[in-house]
Amino acid sequence: MPTYSIDLDKIYTQTLHAEWLHQRKVLLDVLRLDQLHEVVSGNKWFKLKYYLQDALLSGATSAATFGGAYSNHIVAFSYACKQAGIKSTGIIRGEEPSSLNDSLKDAKNAGMELHFTDRSSYHNREAIKKQFSNIYWVDEGGYGKPGAKGAAEILSFAPGKEKYTHIVCAVGTGTMMAGLIKSAGIHQHITGISSMKNNHTLTSQVKSLLEPHEQQKSFSVMHDFHFGGYAKHPPGLLQFMNEIWLQQLLPTDIVYTAKTLYGIKQLILNNTIPSGSSVLMIHSGGLQGNRSLPVNTLLF
Repeated sequence: MPTYSIDLDKIYTQTLHAEWLHQRKVLLDVLRLDQLHEVVSGNKWFKLKYYLQDALLSGATSAATFGGAYSNHIVAFSYACKQAGIKSTGIIRGEEPSSLNDSLKDAKNAGMELHFTDRSSYHNREAIKKQFSNIYWVDEGGYGKPGAKGAAEILSFAPGKEKYTHIVCAVGTGTMMAGLIKSAGIHQHITGISSMKNNHTLTSQVKSLLEPHEQQKSFSVMHDFHFGGYAKHPPGLLQFMNEIWLQQLLPTDIVYTAKTLYGIKQLILNNTIPSGSSVLMIHSGGLQGNRSLPVNTLLF
């Protein structure tokens, strides 16, 4: 059975070795946030931390959030609430399936009460919230300033963080990226790799979580490495994931981290990340998303 406790001591930095890195004289380290917990892994714990603290301080005994049927956030939220001693409710986008997938089973087993809503009603958040009373709400993906505040602590787990010229992460809601910008040095460029196709509101979503002086820092969102869209995983991406596993023993996921690492490689090869740079990739977890793949698709 999975545990409900977090072990921050398990986070470490892994240095990758490859000919394309050697040729470009680039250091590429990966901050293995995926190690802190088997479910509430990666950035999830950091984004939820201050929401749950606030919920407890406010005396809340129940918290709710939004997400899709395959949402890593939904699963992580259920586990984090379980650890905090708070009842959890998940508003799930889409009709209730005849049988729950692995993600929803995990959430339910962690005590989450699941409420399914059709896709048109799902976006009317205020109407949904009125159906519940005495409940603490957290936006989808942990989006908001408390989420960014928690994500700002991520870089403190990277030894010698000042040496990096570039910090790269996957972007879903932009919450983690905003946190990284908050804590980055003025000499560091933060690059976000969008997991979605043509989501050009991401930059404004990130900026809305930043103070005016933080918006002056160096950062950008890349939209070229989504492999067809959110959670799309063509054969080329799966092949890349298996190659990375064989070469580096680094597990990645089909939604975020594989596309992020692929994007980093291309940015290094096309000199967007110039020769001689030191790069830190944030491994944001979410490996359980790979369970949607047929057995033996991946080598790990």
